[in-house]
Amino acid sequence: MSRKRILFDTDPGVDDAMALLLALASPELEVVGVTTVFGNSTVEATTRNALNLLHFAGRTDIPVARGAARPMVLPLDRTAEHVHGEDAMGNIGWHALLHPDLKPIDRPAAQFIAATIMAHPGEITLVAVGPLTNVALALQLEPRLVHAVREVVIMGGTVSTPGNVSPVAEANLYADPHAAAVVFNAGLPLTMVGLDVTMQVKMDDSHFARLRQAGRFGQFVAQIVPFYQEAHRRRYGYPNGQIDTHDPSAMAYAIAPSLFAGERWSMTVVTDGPARGMTIADRRRRFLNTPAAYCLMHVDAPRVAQLITERLAAAGA
Repeated sequence: MSRKRILFDTDPGVDDAMALLLALASPELEVVGVTTVFGNSTVEATTRNALNLLHFAGRTDIPVARGAARPMVLPLDRTAEHVHGEDAMGNIGWHALLHPDLKPIDRPAAQFIAATIMAHPGEITLVAVGPLTNVALALQLEPRLVHAVREVVIMGGTVSTPGNVSPVAEANLYADPHAAAVVFNAGLPLTMVGLDVTMQVKMDDSHFARLRQAGRFGQFVAQIVPFYQEAHRRRYGYPNGQIDTHDPSAMAYAIAPSLFAGERWSMTVVTDGPARGMTIADRRRRFLNTPAAYCLMHVDAPRVAQLITERLAAAGA
């Protein structure tokens, strides 16, 4: 089986951790690198968490490149420790590196993204599940990425589902709308895994009870998720420990795209004002003359939740 080569741009984060472990547990994927960005916490914390996650998974062979500490234009806004915990890992106490030898490579994330994709034209799928700052900076460094990357899969945006940080915006694109505008306007082979599908894919106490009794990956996810569950209960009133599986759903698309369906629409991103971070899709296909993105709108939610649970449960058993 030919494995899809994944470059993972992330801001770990509880659901980011789930997505990374899902990728490592999936034979369809080969993770060739991890790049970090601010978002769920500071870039110092997200880089620490990425290094610790790969150490935990026994995959310190995968390089980690530290990325942007702030948006391209705007000042750094509030990060999301209120959702992910003070350590951004569910308050399990990850305030330091797990081993003194863990460190990122000596190359910024944007340079690493550009160099990796250009060294393997047509082979790399970039999965970006945080603010799109690193991706936008990589495009500015190397515009040929538009044609060299196999696909860019982002967790971000929304077409018809209300926003989760404003009435109209999803958190990652709200965090750096100018970077999102660069990415959406570049003409990339872009797939948007937005709130329209990620808020359909729910996991709850029944899934996490299974993971608690499973292998190392599953047990770890069951350990980090309670704070995230409580944040969903407070914010949305979700029952039974339900969570939205934002970042794992993006990785599930990379593994099994047949579980999703969408439409190609011309898109634009609002960069300021009360609609900051809003993704506008030209669903009538007559108003916008901007690059199109493949916007996922439908998902076999039970099968995606099952895929995530089964892969995490089996890993490290």
